[in-house]
Amino acid sequence: MAEKKVNKVVLAYSGGLDTSVILRWLQKNYECEVVTFTADLGQGEELGPARKKAEMFGVKEIFVEDLREEFVRDYVFPMFRANTLYEGQYLLGTSIARPLISKRQIEIAEQVGADAVAHGATGKGNDQVRFELAYYALKPDVKVIAPWREWELTSRTRLLQFAEENQIPIAHDKRGEAPFSVDANLLHSSSEGKLLEDPAEAPDEIVFQRTISPEDAPDKATEITIDFKSGDPVAINGVAMSPATLLTRLNELGKENGIGRLDLVENRFVGMKSRGIYETPGGTILLFAHRNMESITLDREAGHLKDSIMPRYAELIYNGFWFSPERRMLQALIDESQHSVNGRVHLKLYKGNMILMGRESPNSLYDMRVVTFEDDEGAYNQVDAQGFIKLNALRLRLGAQAGRRGGSL
Repeated sequence: MAEKKVNKVVLAYSGGLDTSVILRWLQKNYECEVVTFTADLGQGEELGPARKKAEMFGVKEIFVEDLREEFVRDYVFPMFRANTLYEGQYLLGTSIARPLISKRQIEIAEQVGADAVAHGATGKGNDQVRFELAYYALKPDVKVIAPWREWELTSRTRLLQFAEENQIPIAHDKRGEAPFSVDANLLHSSSEGKLLEDPAEAPDEIVFQRTISPEDAPDKATEITIDFKSGDPVAINGVAMSPATLLTRLNELGKENGIGRLDLVENRFVGMKSRGIYETPGGTILLFAHRNMESITLDREAGHLKDSIMPRYAELIYNGFWFSPERRMLQALIDESQHSVNGRVHLKLYKGNMILMGRESPNSLYDMRVVTFEDDEGAYNQVDAQGFIKLNALRLRLGAQAGRRGGSL
């Protein structure tokens, strides 16, 4: 049975070479109307040229939207409530941006009456999975076009040739092999490919865009405070800020002090290992501050439960399951734990390091009367520890008496 003809498609459009080629390819190959959607997630690039390029291709419906506040408020902050790290290190800067782009793309498709959506992710990466899982979760019957899995432009040479044949502007540095590819948003920048593919080779300093080298950071420490309310940061140095403004300021502080670099070989969902250079200056500070705020406000078992589910939660985000029922369930548990995570963390930033100077909270569970080595005035009866120890040792004693080697070295 022949597939239904595509009349209108919404393309996630950056204005770069790849998506510009895709735009023209869609017009020629599918003979359909293309609607472009360009999201400002804080990537630090001027988005005006993307609109002009789309106009040059005859696109009538062009969406260029500032989504920075929504991105940080509804995606970054909920993720940070869980202290999320993929494979113990990665702060998921690319992964967490895809659900929002996909959601808005589907909303635009509904708004303009499009019957398809398209993205520029390649068939080797994670992003194709992330985009498409989100599309199908939000609009089950949507037609998805993934040009990199369909066309014959399988090399950079063919891509450039197509661009020249179709009068697509090519930046000078795109003629030939780019040294590495970059993805950026307000949370991070990631660089990978080409000269970064050999994990035995240290990255050149030209790779880093969001941070200065710790060696070049000031010789004087920067002291800051971060205020939290229900697990989310709300102020820096006592000044209340919106989510995007706050993360922008943390990025500046992290950059100035050489904080947030990561060289990671990770396991992609599609099965291969890849090497990426990540810079997450503000997020690195935020993670450190949030964990220290939780240290005095979270019950022990609640905190340990959160830590135990975090790897699963991180994996869901990395693999593209943001809109899955299991992610929503875990989010509800995580958010429930954050009601008491209120207070202030005092930090010192110095040459790539974050040094804790103090933390305080109106909901603190830290009781100096109980923990003091001085007279606790009956707040804690040390004799009670004897029965506690004996009960916990019971199974060990029974095992030893039965001749098991549980207690051997």
